[in-house]
Amino acid sequence: MNEELKQKLACELLALSVFRNILNTETMQSFISFLTEKDNIKKINFFGEFVYSLAEFNYSFSNFLSNAVLTDENKYILSIAQKKEVSKTLLENTTKELKIFSELSKITTDDLFDKVDFKYIPEFENTKTDFVKLYEKQIKNISKLGYGIFATAKMFKVLDEKVIPIKSADEISVDSFIGYKDQRKQIFDNTKALCEGKPAANILLYGDAGTGKSSTVKACANYFYNEGVRLIEIRKDQLLSLSYIMGKITGNPLKFIIFIDDLSFNKNDDNFSMLKAALEGSASAKANNAVIYATSNRRHIIKESFADRRNEDDIHINDTIQELTSLSDRFGLTVYFEKPNKNLYLEIVFALAKRNNIKIDKEELALKAETFALNRGNRSPRVAEQFINSLIL
Repeated sequence: MNEELKQKLACELLALSVFRNILNTETMQSFISFLTEKDNIKKINFFGEFVYSLAEFNYSFSNFLSNAVLTDENKYILSIAQKKEVSKTLLENTTKELKIFSELSKITTDDLFDKVDFKYIPEFENTKTDFVKLYEKQIKNISKLGYGIFATAKMFKVLDEKVIPIKSADEISVDSFIGYKDQRKQIFDNTKALCEGKPAANILLYGDAGTGKSSTVKACANYFYNEGVRLIEIRKDQLLSLSYIMGKITGNPLKFIIFIDDLSFNKNDDNFSMLKAALEGSASAKANNAVIYATSNRRHIIKESFADRRNEDDIHINDTIQELTSLSDRFGLTVYFEKPNKNLYLEIVFALAKRNNIKIDKEELALKAETFALNRGNRSPRVAEQFINSLIL
């Protein structure tokens, strides 16, 4: 590729209008700078930066391009997702730009350096890709594959008022659970209804610590990922961001689980009203494609003291107490995870021992497991797992 062709390619890239956001990436900025630079020292420096930026994509330019194109939020993909009319001009520009990306996927290091006077030129991988067909597939399955940031991961969190992917999300599977089948069925059936566009309830999972409430929600999100479900986890102190999150996902063809772990409030907590509004379906705090799943160790999420009941200054004391204690009733479904009895606890221990290939006589294993639970102060699936881990170490 001579300098004239490099300049032409740079001009085509700089003219991008639909996928213009991709030009802001470090990879494309370095690549275009390499194409347009005249000074050899600066030129090779830009090329080094370009290859360096491909490290997270296994040094593959085509991998970078695929990720950039399929996760880009642009006018075309938003129109498709929201079932709006796409103009002829927008469609033509989109197709032309996808063809440019297809051409980029054919480029090799040798193409970019027709005359090499350097002893070392870094290599990069590239695989010929038809981005027109790839994008058509994305559009066809947009309700399951998603677009933008939600096409990049299964689970997300909120940081500085922005939704970001969780890179090391919990990959827990439903197959890893033992016991609590009825509880899990309620949650999975409700999520299935969400996927099918049927009425789905907000759920409160409450009960003893270590019984698998949070793990059940994450396993559910993993199970329904291929059906277009994404999980967004927020902390209790981030509930004021609910309206932002709902606005972010409204109109998105994907389905969302807004997950709040270990939920509890003090009576004067400002976050109370925001969650209450979301559960009651306030227009500013609710999205039709989302449900709220929350876990708590207590049935009544609001911490109430006897002093609340002796408040003589409150004329409507009964109304106040009812308001404080009834938030959990605003969830459409409440699921109780109780502490396992001895039989269930040992069932979990035996199953985990078998799964980890631990060869200990059942009576001896049961005795050790009971002793371990006694030292921990309770029986729970978490304690059973900790016990098995202690045998492996």
